[in-house]
Amino acid sequence: MIDQATIDKIMAATDIVEVVSDFVSLRRRGANYWGLCPFHDDKTPSFSVSQSKGVCKCFSCGKGGSAIHFIMEHEQLSYYEALKYLARKYNIEVHEKELTDEERQKRSERESMFIINAFAQEFFSKSLLETDEGRAVGLAYFKERGFNEDIIRKFGLGYSPEKRDALAQEALKRGYKTEYLLKTGLCREGQNDRIYDLFAGRVMFPVYSVSGKVVAFGGRILKSGIKISKYFNSPESDIYHKSNELYGIFQAKRAIEKEKCCYLVEGYTDVLSMHQSGIENVVASSGTALTPGQIRLIRRFTENITVLYDGDAAGIKASLRGIDLILQEGLNIKVVLLPDGEDPDSFSKSQSAESFTRYIKSHETDFIRFKTQLLLEDAGEDPIKRAGIITNIVQSISLIPDAIVRSVYIQECSRLLQIDEATLLSELNKMRARRAEQQSSRERYTQSEKVPSQPDEAQTTVATVVTGNTNDGAEVPPPHSLSDIPADEAAPAVQPEFSKKAKISPLDKYERELVRYIVRYGYRNLFETETGSWQKVWEYVVEELSIDNIELTNPLYKQIIELTSQQREYAEKQLSALREELRQKSQHELTAAIEQIRLESGDIAEKQKKEVEAQKQISQKAEEELQTFETNFLERYFTTYPDTQISLLAVDLVSDKYQLSKVHTKYQKVETESERLWELIPRAIYELKNAILEQTIKQIQKQIKEATQAKDEQKVIELMAQNVDLNNLRTTLAKQIGDRIVSPK
Repeated sequence: MIDQATIDKIMAATDIVEVVSDFVSLRRRGANYWGLCPFHDDKTPSFSVSQSKGVCKCFSCGKGGSAIHFIMEHEQLSYYEALKYLARKYNIEVHEKELTDEERQKRSERESMFIINAFAQEFFSKSLLETDEGRAVGLAYFKERGFNEDIIRKFGLGYSPEKRDALAQEALKRGYKTEYLLKTGLCREGQNDRIYDLFAGRVMFPVYSVSGKVVAFGGRILKSGIKISKYFNSPESDIYHKSNELYGIFQAKRAIEKEKCCYLVEGYTDVLSMHQSGIENVVASSGTALTPGQIRLIRRFTENITVLYDGDAAGIKASLRGIDLILQEGLNIKVVLLPDGEDPDSFSKSQSAESFTRYIKSHETDFIRFKTQLLLEDAGEDPIKRAGIITNIVQSISLIPDAIVRSVYIQECSRLLQIDEATLLSELNKMRARRAEQQSSRERYTQSEKVPSQPDEAQTTVATVVTGNTNDGAEVPPPHSLSDIPADEAAPAVQPEFSKKAKISPLDKYERELVRYIVRYGYRNLFETETGSWQKVWEYVVEELSIDNIELTNPLYKQIIELTSQQREYAEKQLSALREELRQKSQHELTAAIEQIRLESGDIAEKQKKEVEAQKQISQKAEEELQTFETNFLERYFTTYPDTQISLLAVDLVSDKYQLSKVHTKYQKVETESERLWELIPRAIYELKNAILEQTIKQIQKQIKEATQAKDEQKVIELMAQNVDLNNLRTTLAKQIGDRIVSPK
């Protein structure tokens, strides 16, 4: 476990923009930063990061949270593992109690696989650089290929010894479990329950995730004359899906973002050689066909891809499908054909970074021109082949999501192929219409295959409250006063993504608004009491609700209020410590300011005036810091809370999708929400009370109707009297909602 003080220290040091930028390319827009969401197929930036609030949120898929939540989701870590990740990033020492056997067992399987891969990478690296066999075989191979030791260390290259169980024996000796050696694909089972190294006798290329964790390995056999694959990769596992990984992405991501372009090559050595020559914005698909997952990984950092091809025409044609996938993902693609007999590995070794980059810039071409020239060479003058090629090219253009880009490419295609633009456009529209129809058919089929879900308990509870009937037919008696109104416990705190139709309590939006004020401003001073002390926002809300015995219907909302109350003592200690720190700081600043003023020329009256002004400014600055602490305390506490239901709800409550334009504040001061709390919070409470009354009045009116039909005159009279009283109370509340309720002191 990590104590709250250490968590506070970690979160104080954490800059969420820095954390998210390790994985997503962000651009500032207004007060926040925006980028493509890493959690779904995002076409336009919908992922917002607020540096001031320390939270992020995708306004498309809904995922987000604090820096902790982002790391938990992105790296698939537990809460405490994510905290330790951030602590390592910001060099904060974390003291933990010794884990018990049970706690060790509970560590996630994924984390265990990452740990054993990290051990294996270290083992292979030491074998390469520190053993006679490794230096004589593996290091000699890398030196022969022209790689220096800096590149070898940068990419964690290594060597797996010829002995068939060298890694296995060392891992077992260190206490690692056989289960994870097999699950990661580092070893395989043999006879007599023995395990053997999968990569024995190979030079090793670790595959790193975008965050720098080893997810897999590629191994190259060095012996000749053996009828097995030259390269061999780790099998797919819980932590490695080759369709979502790119070789070199961890080492290249910063350069890709800086250069605003990613070079895409085929193999490990292409990446290594280009890095060694000074070109770092390069990744490889590792010999596999390019996949949508790999393209989206690049798209996090840039929208521009340049594909580098060697002179192998057959290989180029086989990889054209990858170009179509890049287009479909909405990226800008250029293609470069290297000189005959050259590949990125060999060509980069004969060039400097400047000359290689210059060659790329002068030879890169758009995919239409490249594909046209490549395919028309085979077609010759055969009109049928030419028609097929034209259709093929238009098919590629039809995949582009942006209508303007499609139009530009159609114009270019028309010019190159000397075909009427209207004809090409007509064919393109037919292709897109057919694709849309196919997609629609698939969706209809998928929908028809779904099994209707059973009504859940929450929906039944809502129905019970609204109709006044229980499942056994017993009638729910009507409430006779505001404090008697039953709580509807059906409203979920955060709507599940898979259940958009789940019913929500009609009171939820009013309760949610009050909880939002508590999370955002809970420890802010709101009203001054008769004794001269100040009532906090959360205290006022709780007191007002208790007057009418109102309990919030949502369990998460109630838990937030309970946790807020529990944090009172800790908050007061923190506030007291900050107040003392600011007092000393202010005194020091004031002393320095007065000394400076007294050294200046001028009469005494003028100096005294400056001293008073300096004292006022320093006091105001300290007061603003105290107010900032009070405002942010609960927001920071709840957005980093270990229970993800609580913390993600808090993030949702504090996230702002829209911001006031500077146009509105240029010529006049616009009153902010925090400046109007004295007015807004009482109004929100009265709106909740009014909603409860509306719900109660509807129940009574329904019972009046039933009593009338049953000709129960006495009951009708009683219910009518209750209805009149409640309507009078509703009128009073309506006036209070419409007017300013409390004047600030």
